Amino acid sequence: MRTSAFLYPWDVLGDPDAPARIADLGVRQVTLASAYHSTRALTPRHPKHRIVTAEYASVLYPPGEPYWRGRELTPYAAGSWAPGDAFGQAAEALAAAGLDVHSWVVLAHNSRLGAEHPGTSVVNAYGDRYPWAPCIAQPRVRALLVALAAEAAVRPGARGTELESCGWYGLAHPHAHDKLAGVALDDTAQYLMSLCFCPSCAQGYGELGLDAHELRARVRWALEPAWRGGTVGTPGAELLAATLGFRTAAARALQEAAVAAVRSRGAAGFQVLLHADPRPSRSGANVGVDAEHVLGLADGVVVPCTGGPELLEPFAAVGSVGSAGSAGSVGVAGSVGSVLAANLTVVSGMGGRPLSLAQDVARAVGVGATELRLYHAGLASDADLEAVRKAGVVG
Repeated sequence: MRTSAFLYPWDVLGDPDAPARIADLGVRQVTLASAYHSTRALTPRHPKHRIVTAEYASVLYPPGEPYWRGRELTPYAAGSWAPGDAFGQAAEALAAAGLDVHSWVVLAHNSRLGAEHPGTSVVNAYGDRYPWAPCIAQPRVRALLVALAAEAAVRPGARGTELESCGWYGLAHPHAHDKLAGVALDDTAQYLMSLCFCPSCAQGYGELGLDAHELRARVRWALEPAWRGGTVGTPGAELLAATLGFRTAAARALQEAAVAAVRSRGAAGFQVLLHADPRPSRSGANVGVDAEHVLGLADGVVVPCTGGPELLEPFAAVGSVGSAGSAGSVGVAGSVGSVLAANLTVVSGMGGRPLSLAQDVARAVGVGATELRLYHAGLASDADLEAVRKAGVVG
C-alpha cells in the first residue's frame, strides 16, 4: 500500500544519512513541509542538533518577490531553522534516494500574522482574539491563504501536495505553555468557543438573519454551564445548527479557491489532498468538511486514524468518485477514484502505536483506506522506526 512519511526539511539538511534511513522504512513517498507553523521539534538522530525551534509560521523556501508584490498580506520567510531554499534542497536529497516528494502546506495557522495584524484573527464571543487562528471569512485572509497554497504547494521537485488547516482554526491549539485544560469542554463547547465575531463574520451572520450582538450574548449564555463543570446542552446544539451554514460556506470558499489555485500552477497529474475531518463543525489542522463536496473537489483526503479508523467511514461511504485533476487511485468500489489516506501516528511519545501498526493498518484498510501516512518519521525514535520496518505493511 502506498505510504508517505511526514518530514521537515531540517530532518534532512545536514544529515546525509536521513534520505536512506527514510527509504529503508519501505515507504515510497515523503510529505515534506514547505509552509509550516511555529514549533519546537525534536531531531533525535541529527548529527548537529537535537532541538529545532521554528519561531514563527513561515515558508521554508524563498518567497517569490514578484508573486507577492502589491499584496496586502504576505508570508514570512523562515529564519535560521530553514535558511534559503530548505525545502528544495531537502526534496532533491530525498529524490536522489528514490523517494517521491509531495509538499505539506499549513494554511490557517499563523501566530505571527495574528500578532502583527490583529484584525485578521478569530475573535470569540468574549472578545478574546486567537492570534494563531486567521479568520477565513475575511477576504484579505482568504486571498493570502489561496496565494500561499499555490506557491507553497507547487515547489520544484514536488509531485503533489497536502493542504493542512485549509478551513477554520479555533480554540484548540497546542500553544506554548497551554493552560486550557482546567475546564473540560465537549465538542459543542469547543465549537462555540471557536465561533468568530470579527466584522466579516458579524456581516455573514447578518446575511443569515442572525444579529451578531444577540448571537454573542446567546453563545456566552449557552457556555455558562461549562464554566461550572457542566455541559452546554440543547442551547449549544441550537447555536451550532444556526451558525454552521455560514462557517461551512466560508470554509468551502477557501477550499475551492485554494485547490483551483494549486491546479492552475501544477502540472497535469499534480495531486491535491486535504487534511480533513468528516464532521463539518470541527476546526483545526484536520478541518471539518462535507465528505461528498471535498471528494468532488480534491484528489482525496488525509484523515486522522490513530485512535481508530471511524473517521474514514463517511468518506468511504461516498464511494469511488472521479478526482478533479489526477488519475487518483483504486477506490473502495474498485475503480479509479479518490485517495483515502489513513494518517497513523508512529511516535510513541506522542500517543502513537508503532507496535500495533500492522493491526491499525488492517483496520483502516477494512474501512476503505487506499493509502497510508506516517506521522512523523523525523520525530520518531529509533525503536519506533524499527517497529515500522518490522510491521512490513508500508510501500
